[in-house]
Amino acid sequence: MAPSPTGRMHLGNIYACLAAWLGVRSQGPGGVLRLRIEDIDTPRVVKDADHWIMDDLAWLGLDWDGEVVYQSQRADAYRQALKLLESQQLVGEQPLIYPCFCSRADIRAASAPNEGDGFIVYPGTCRGLSPEVVSERMARGQRHSLRIAVPDQPDEPDAICRFDDLIFGPQSFNLPRQVGDVVVKRSDGLVSYQLAVTVDDLAMGVNQIVRGRDLLRSTAIQMWIRNHLQPQAPRVQYAHLPLIDGVDGRRMSKRFGSPDLGSLRRDGWSSRQVLGVCGWLLGILDRPRPASARELLDGFTWNTLAADRKDRQLNLSELNVSEAKPSL
Repeated sequence: MAPSPTGRMHLGNIYACLAAWLGVRSQGPGGVLRLRIEDIDTPRVVKDADHWIMDDLAWLGLDWDGEVVYQSQRADAYRQALKLLESQQLVGEQPLIYPCFCSRADIRAASAPNEGDGFIVYPGTCRGLSPEVVSERMARGQRHSLRIAVPDQPDEPDAICRFDDLIFGPQSFNLPRQVGDVVVKRSDGLVSYQLAVTVDDLAMGVNQIVRGRDLLRSTAIQMWIRNHLQPQAPRVQYAHLPLIDGVDGRRMSKRFGSPDLGSLRRDGWSSRQVLGVCGWLLGILDRPRPASARELLDGFTWNTLAADRKDRQLNLSELNVSEAKPSL
């Protein structure tokens, strides 16, 4: 489980955490579930949100194993990983890591429309800058990020990233066409999400990752980074879940004020009612009825979750009140 402390968790977050918990606990005593607080994006971190997350997970009965890992305490590990990547080259002596001086507006203007997951393929504007131009811009102190290069041509041997997803089945991404060179260090000096989670997954020995289907394409670039950090690392199982949309059709998000655990608990929801709704959204229950995490475990298989891959729309006001939340 890897929530970000940018506010109180909403039902979409709990839905994903529950799936991760079920995936590990279904393995029996040998399964180990880790909790990582992804607070690398420090400007967006909300004070005490990490404590809210742990309190909500404990209230729901979604326990974890071992110490909680905070990304904000792992800056040295990220620096070492970036240094290792900077020492490598692609075919033809192209540096694996290169500076990018483009603004977000520059990239949007030069890029083709994305496919709806918010992922913009970088057009490679700064990839071919000469060392002289780079040195001159650096000397002027021009703000820049660092990007990791992917193969230049779509027909190169390493250009295709393939993996089998437990929910969505076989996946294939052409790195130059569908992913592009992504940022590994931001222009504000912070390492990117893509680098941080890859380094953490390797360090923590993570072998199963559960998250939303909007991160399917991110998996491809993380596998690319992973192969350059630890080429012999064991393969990871991935499970990408259908997304949960609100009544307005937008994906559940803290930014959009989606129902969160704080408001639900204040309104009298029990942990069993929250988990019952999430179990129904996962396809384990045929209707949103109260259930504990342990009860949901009895009906859990990845095949059950994969039976319906369509995104879900959730309108709490339309649920059967007597089954999904207490009478007022």
